[in-house]
Amino acid sequence: MSVLDLARPEVRALAPYSSARMEAGSAAIMLNANESPWPPRGDGACALNRYPDPQPVALRKRLAQLYEVREEQVLVARGSDEAIDLLLRAFCRPGRDAIAISPPTFGMYAVCAGVQGAAVERFALDADFALNVEAVLAGLSPAVKLLFVCSPNNPTGGLVPLASIERLAQALGGRAMVIVDEAYLEYAEAGSASRLLDQYPNLGVLRTLSKAWALAGARIGALLADAEVIALLRRIMAPYPIPTPSVEAALRALDSEGAAWMQAHVSEVLAERARMAVALGDMPGVRRVYPSRANFLTVAMDDAGATYRNLLKQGIVVRDVGRYPGLQGCLRLSIGTPEENTLVLEAMAHSGEVA
Repeated sequence: MSVLDLARPEVRALAPYSSARMEAGSAAIMLNANESPWPPRGDGACALNRYPDPQPVALRKRLAQLYEVREEQVLVARGSDEAIDLLLRAFCRPGRDAIAISPPTFGMYAVCAGVQGAAVERFALDADFALNVEAVLAGLSPAVKLLFVCSPNNPTGGLVPLASIERLAQALGGRAMVIVDEAYLEYAEAGSASRLLDQYPNLGVLRTLSKAWALAGARIGALLADAEVIALLRRIMAPYPIPTPSVEAALRALDSEGAAWMQAHVSEVLAERARMAVALGDMPGVRRVYPSRANFLTVAMDDAGATYRNLLKQGIVVRDVGRYPGLQGCLRLSIGTPEENTLVLEAMAHSGEVA
């Protein structure tokens, strides 16, 4: 069977919107999109009078090289969030289909499911926030079309072994898509599930330039998946999703100098993550610093609320993740610059208490 048999039949039958850029080709005079023929006023504004390429060729090619996949396996999106939403709309029929997640995990999976009218089946991580693959496989209902696996997981920081991901993809072949969210993988120093794409057409991998590549404001993400899945999602995607300045920023960041810059800063984050984990673990009122393979630490405290308020008074914002299952009394701290991290530690110590 084709992986597209898992998708909604009405989406498979949908005639995609034909954008003006798709028609333009290499034309010298473009009069087909009702654009202004003049660029806007201001330096550096050249070409903004034209709609951007729906899937920028140079960026798609560079991302394929970066993630070691074929260009037809890459969908460029407005961050991973858009790719998640597109997957829900393509594979889940409102009121009939479902997704599966393993909380505590990234909240947008459930939000997009709610918008689409898809049910959410939850399989909690174990006491050490590890994914119980066999429990998930044993509990999934036939309604599940998408299984989301966040690795490294947000907000706990744990990494799911590739063997576990392969077990899921193999067991769910012909039944459900397995979507691995690797937003933080650069900080894990681990292999990507994308190496399994050619073996398992029901596997998808989410990547982003928002974290290690420092482009959160540009909103550039990617879905790596079977070429048929990519083509299907392009049918329901907005005609011109990626702004020209974002494309240009991404291409600058992804050149050879940008790659070296990224790796140097990832190395600094890893060193700071280790330093912060030790320092926080020695503080009174801290019950546990959870191991992390991402650019953050989740910390269990005697009184997380008081700590949060104390830091806020000193101009420092961290994330209260106590609303997540299993994380009551926990804060999540992103790893900042060495100077910022030192100020956080001093602020916590200055209060005379962590709680």
